[in-house]
Amino acid sequence: MTTALLAAIARSHDAAPAHAPVRSPLHALGRRQLSPIDLLGQSLSTIAPATGMVFIALWMSTYRPGIVGVAAIAGTTAVVVMVAVCIAQFTRRLAAAGSLYSFVGQGLGVRATLAVGAALVLGYLGISISVLAQAAHSLLTLGALVTGDGRPGTAAWLATIVLLAGVVGVVTVRGVRFATRSILVIESCSLALLVTLMIAAPVAATDAPSTVPDAPVSVLPFLAMLTVLSMAGFESAAFFGPESKRPLVTVTRTVLVSPIVVGALFVFAAWAAMSGRGAFVVDAYFEGTASGASAGVVFAVQFGMTCSWFASTLGCAQAGSRLLYSMGLEGVLPRRLSRVQPRFRTPHVAVVAFVAAGCAGASCYALAAHANSDTYDGVVEVGLVAAYTLVAAASLHFLSRIGESTVLTRVVAAFVTAVGTGLLVFIAVDSAVHRAWAVPLSIVAVGASGVVWRRVLQRVRPRSLDSVGVFDSVETTDLLPGSGTIVLDDSGRARIVADPHDPLAGGDAPR
Repeated sequence: MTTALLAAIARSHDAAPAHAPVRSPLHALGRRQLSPIDLLGQSLSTIAPATGMVFIALWMSTYRPGIVGVAAIAGTTAVVVMVAVCIAQFTRRLAAAGSLYSFVGQGLGVRATLAVGAALVLGYLGISISVLAQAAHSLLTLGALVTGDGRPGTAAWLATIVLLAGVVGVVTVRGVRFATRSILVIESCSLALLVTLMIAAPVAATDAPSTVPDAPVSVLPFLAMLTVLSMAGFESAAFFGPESKRPLVTVTRTVLVSPIVVGALFVFAAWAAMSGRGAFVVDAYFEGTASGASAGVVFAVQFGMTCSWFASTLGCAQAGSRLLYSMGLEGVLPRRLSRVQPRFRTPHVAVVAFVAAGCAGASCYALAAHANSDTYDGVVEVGLVAAYTLVAAASLHFLSRIGESTVLTRVVAAFVTAVGTGLLVFIAVDSAVHRAWAVPLSIVAVGASGVVWRRVLQRVRPRSLDSVGVFDSVETTDLLPGSGTIVLDDSGRARIVADPHDPLAGGDAPR
């Protein structure tokens, strides 16, 4: 940066503005503070690839679909990458704290946007509930390994859930950079540990653990569904667009790279299971020392999984709180959710609300620990698949509206929309056949949520419907001297006009 440019920037900070300063609607979060590493840590932690690797290895070891199973996982990863391409059409052009919720607001109507909001709350809160419960249980298992006690009871499990929820809340409110870098270190250590164990494990074709339930559908569709569920949250970096440096570049790269990296790890786990190495790690996690693994190996696996579960809980709390914050800012949800802690610049009310809901749900999850979790997973998957399907459809309309649609973007968006719709139909039919009625009912609920929510808002808070889909915008402090001045027009939108105090400017004509 030249001396003249530095001097110009310094003068811009000292000069009195010609108009009242205009700020981004998301200014309170603290703009332009997160690096690409922070965003990558957020995405990887929410996905929790270490846990996904173990469960994919579990099912590959159980049913042994061979190379066809590996191909199914790789093919599903390719579809998720296509979803990332659709999301990238928005992240290249705008930054928003609502992620897919705000993006759909730019491509489809208010009803679809509210439906995506409901789907994302269902998906992220559902993931948070399960990973918080698993983190607490895994932590107790670690303690039992150290002390030599038996399996902990339900009371201890509930107490640990509350304790971990409190830690997650404190870390999330403490600051976004502190949280993202902490979870990146945690998840990186977990991945390194599990990958090392899978590579160094002895080759042995063992039977599946006795606790494994039957697959709800045929193995290949189930592996595809499991891969989608395990990769959920890869787009969570998009919640931090306003808070990241060069958001249109760094968020886009993170959204595109995350599913590729995680997909490669899942394919590796599938290969390790197919070759007999993955079964060693799976048995050590599910059966403990009864599998024949040493206490040290069992402790290492449990430690890695505990770290991954905890990191995922943190990632969900960070992303979910931004979603609630964005909805509160628009008035779609209570406005108190948009309050920001002045020192740490985090939406502390939204964090407390999300973590409290996750803690209550995880406690219920622990009390129903012996129930079949397939239905629960199906309901969570409904929310995720619905959100991905609608954002693909929204990208198709959005690019057509702004005149930047290409053959490639149209084909990708149409393909993802068709695949997502087909997967939702498949989930509904299969769940009905197995009498898991909660899943098709959740599809109906998500589909109707946009219509119902809009009618409610029309009655109680009609002005909020005009502000749905808020995103970050340029501020007065973002402009250098001579580049113009930001003013608000009659509709409340920011416009850059010529600076009347600039001798080279020709008045207040819009630029």
